[in-house]
Amino acid sequence: MSLNTRNHLTYPDEAQFFLSPESPLHRQYEALRAFFVEELPGPQAARRFGYSANALRVLCYQFRHDPQKRSSFFQHPKPGPHQAPVRDRVRQLAVSFRKKNLSIYDIQRELALAGHAISINALAVLMREEGFARLPRRRDEERPPTLKPEAAAVANLHELNLSPRSFRTDFGGLFLFVPLMRSLDLEAVARQAHLPGSGMIPAQQALRSLLALKLVGKERKRHVMDLVFDQGLALFAGLNVIPKRSYLAASSSGIGQRTNTRLMETWFEHVGQAGLPRGDSLDLDFHTVPANTQQEPLEKHYVSSRSRSQKGVLVFLARDATERVLCYANAGLTKAQQPGEILRFVKFWKQQTGHLPAELVFDSRLTTHAHLNQLNRQDIRFITLRRRSKKMLGQIWSQPPSAWHRITPAGADAHLPHPEGFG
Repeated sequence: MSLNTRNHLTYPDEAQFFLSPESPLHRQYEALRAFFVEELPGPQAARRFGYSANALRVLCYQFRHDPQKRSSFFQHPKPGPHQAPVRDRVRQLAVSFRKKNLSIYDIQRELALAGHAISINALAVLMREEGFARLPRRRDEERPPTLKPEAAAVANLHELNLSPRSFRTDFGGLFLFVPLMRSLDLEAVARQAHLPGSGMIPAQQALRSLLALKLVGKERKRHVMDLVFDQGLALFAGLNVIPKRSYLAASSSGIGQRTNTRLMETWFEHVGQAGLPRGDSLDLDFHTVPANTQQEPLEKHYVSSRSRSQKGVLVFLARDATERVLCYANAGLTKAQQPGEILRFVKFWKQQTGHLPAELVFDSRLTTHAHLNQLNRQDIRFITLRRRSKKMLGQIWSQPPSAWHRITPAGADAHLPHPEGFG
């Protein structure tokens, strides 16, 4: 009987079968038996059977805490089926299509016409099993004939058709503004403001396109792609089709702060010449346009819609409270410029109208007391709004009638809003 040496001890060949198991399941069995039956220390049992200490610890934990699966702990796993019924059913047909130089997308479409539904992933696996490599990128003329999308028309002033015709449009109400636009002379506005344009889309047509989107209530330039086939919208803009999103975005991005200021000044001039009325009260506010980027050096500003501060572009807005039209905007403000923006607006308003604003209404946090003092020195009336808490409203309504002092004529208070409306 031959002897082998192990740990300075000699064992016969029969014992070596148990001490040096070759099968993974047998090795697992002997390691667990040495730990639980022979009560060998974990590190020693792990070294004997080629496990790491952590691996044997996990193995013992699973064996100890899952008694119901101990019987299957040392059973060989049953191999699954070596057949793919879905792929095998269409294998020959798919191979014949591939020999015609069809891609897996073309093959999927042809198989669907033949009544066989199969996924793209399954077809890719089938092609690899049959030894086919991926097809190189093909030109359009090399692809099989199929229905392809038609190229949309490109906005071009020279292709505008003004011959009498009829068509359906969802924006017929836009043409109610045509008489007003004639009195505004948008061509002169675009020329005096130095707005960018091209031979195919002059500045006036680009301005008309952006104005049309605002009039129909489209808040984002990307939403124009839903309207590119509406002939009424294109005719209002003075083009054969409305410009696409890429052009409108490039046109807007090409307008800098100086150009935007000239546009507001020119717009004020032509609006006055057209006889459009102006109110006496102006609403002022800041609006933050969120920017989800870490690359731009932007400051954090409060975003009311999200109730938090985040990086964004701070915009100052002034709206005519009576006519409900936007009359001033300035973007890209810093926190240092924020308090003084109200005085810059007052200067702008005086330059354009010849007089100071009659009344300003804004949030109490819009500016500082030092700037409010400057408004007082110029005899500009203003109202600061403050959000009123439930506690404050309770104190207001708990006051007896004798504590109130009337500041309006009798009967005029019937038109005053509820105190909560000033939040």
